[in-house]
Amino acid sequence: MKYLLTHTDRVLDLFLEHLSMTALSLCISLLLAIPIGIAITKYKRLYVPVTGLFGILYTIPSLALFALLIPITGLGPATAIIGLIAYSQMILVRNVAAAIRGIDPLIIEAAKGMGMSKAQIVFQIEIPLAVPVVVAGIRVAAVSIISIATVAAWINAGGLGTLIFEGLYRTHTDKIVAGTIAIAVLAIGTDLLFRAIERLLSPNMS
Repeated sequence: MKYLLTHTDRVLDLFLEHLSMTALSLCISLLLAIPIGIAITKYKRLYVPVTGLFGILYTIPSLALFALLIPITGLGPATAIIGLIAYSQMILVRNVAAAIRGIDPLIIEAAKGMGMSKAQIVFQIEIPLAVPVVVAGIRVAAVSIISIATVAAWINAGGLGTLIFEGLYRTHTDKIVAGTIAIAVLAIGTDLLFRAIERLLSPNMS
């Protein structure tokens, strides 16, 4: 706790660095996962190979994946962000697909009966109805990204993991404690934020 109190400015800088890295990774992940999730529900033959691929990526240890990427993208935030995007795809894509599959088929049939096009059904019916379930997946993915991003300090990507690695290398317990507390605050705060959004969007709780 002593380091946290005496070096508040540095901890805050690393906190914001960690937050920006994870937020950017999550945003890019969503831009990829939403269309992929929709595609594998429309073209069912793609579901198993796509989710299987992301499942394999998810099983690779984070340090190993970062090490594989270093010869291609080098040390730094870019490698970390690519790795974080890869890890989050399994959670997000499966969640998007499950959300769309969970929509009552009668609603889709009614929309078709009203003459709505496929694009209109996707953007005006499926996506709005899927949002509450998708947010639940975003919450899980966000907390996962925050956790894995801690390891990214090993490849000079910055963030709160820097404190933990410095503490380990120099046997500086206060740095480890400060980094751990800050990461826990960020993860818990993110979890609570998305839980609140879930409650707001859930028709059962409105």
